[in-house]
Amino acid sequence: MASTRQIPFITSGKSLGGQAYEALRDSIITLKLEPGQTIFESEIADTFRISRTPIRDAFQLLVMEHLIEVLPQRHKKIARISESKVKESSFVRLSLESSAFRLAAGSWDSSEKFVQAERQISRILREQSEAAEHQDVVQFLQLDEAFHKCVLELTGNATLLEVVYHMRGHLNRLRYLAMKELGLTPKLVEEHLELFDSLKKRDEARTVQLLEQHLGSLSHEIPQLREQFPDYFID
Repeated sequence: MASTRQIPFITSGKSLGGQAYEALRDSIITLKLEPGQTIFESEIADTFRISRTPIRDAFQLLVMEHLIEVLPQRHKKIARISESKVKESSFVRLSLESSAFRLAAGSWDSSEKFVQAERQISRILREQSEAAEHQDVVQFLQLDEAFHKCVLELTGNATLLEVVYHMRGHLNRLRYLAMKELGLTPKLVEEHLELFDSLKKRDEARTVQLLEQHLGSLSHEIPQLREQFPDYFID
């Protein structure tokens, strides 16, 4: 069972509730807090060395995302990975990102916005390749998210970014587990490089085709992971 001692400490800066939410969410996605694990507001508050009020606020947000479940007598636990929720999230993600990547490819030009995006993506992919070499799955997943976010930001659609962020919680737990247990990181780097190339070439059809292949491996990964970690999953 994972320990709450693995959760990052709160620092100064953002609101305590916001930091607690982000730290807990990251710990759930990277399985520091395991699916099915009982979690207590008082214990988390002690770990963060803050009062229970911001922890309670963070818990409420995570309940809304279906990452924490409320049990009888108000006990709470980390939600198991729902196969149906993962598939639903994957469908929504592909639908939204296909439109965004197509728009980015069709708009790609030599303007400053795209020059900066090209520099940023090149840096992300270099760092992601290094993370893959060192099997740093947490860093790899963060860079994976950064790659997709960078492309989505080119659409100028803030609502799209917000929706995609909040609907990926269940999906990203599965992706983290797959990267960690199935050794997918080198393959994903190559797929990102191909996507980047097709974006720069303004090839909309190829970009969408590559994205569908990139995001469409769940049907192969879920059975393997469910067999290996049966207690992590529900239908």
